[in-house]
Amino acid sequence: MKTRDEDITPHDEQNESGVSRRDFLKISSVVAATPMVIGPTVVKVAGAEVQVWGPGAVPVTLTINGKPVKAQFEPRETLLDLLRNHLDMTGAKKVCDRAECGACTVLMDGKPVYACSILAIDAQGQKIETVESLTASGATLHPVQQAFVDNDAQQCGFCTPGFVVAAKALVDKYPNPTPEQITHELSGNFCRCGTYAGIRRAVGERKEA
Repeated sequence: MKTRDEDITPHDEQNESGVSRRDFLKISSVVAATPMVIGPTVVKVAGAEVQVWGPGAVPVTLTINGKPVKAQFEPRETLLDLLRNHLDMTGAKKVCDRAECGACTVLMDGKPVYACSILAIDAQGQKIETVESLTASGATLHPVQQAFVDNDAQQCGFCTPGFVVAAKALVDKYPNPTPEQITHELSGNFCRCGTYAGIRRAVGERKEA
């Protein structure tokens, strides 16, 4: 007699990552059976080595805004949750929480990424910059921030920090961006208030600063 599993999955099919459903279940069972550890445990599944962190909080060291940060948190926590809930860095906003709106944008090794879609534990060894780093001295606004103010490129403000970070990455990459480059590089960020004209003007002004 066929089991329910066999009716649903007649073959041990593999997904695009090369790990079959059966192997995934093996990995899950290994994770559940692994005792609490301080660092990662390496187990072999289907001939491949797989790192297993946790369960429970583990010590992790990150480089955020030029400073080493040591914290203990569960491996399942995202970089966004770590920043907001553990480090009190609330510039990156939690809006869609599914890597669609860009409100949580931070820089990782100079490239804009969605902090809500990256596990904090996977950000080790990389240079992370948040919107707070742009005015670290507390003296004057970063030219990109000032351009946003001058061009009224914000309304409710939820998307603004993500746009500012993405705009900084843009002008670092293209000091004199074309309109097409501005549109393309900022396409991963969305503004529900529709202040795109002001945002594009701000980036265009910044290129001459």
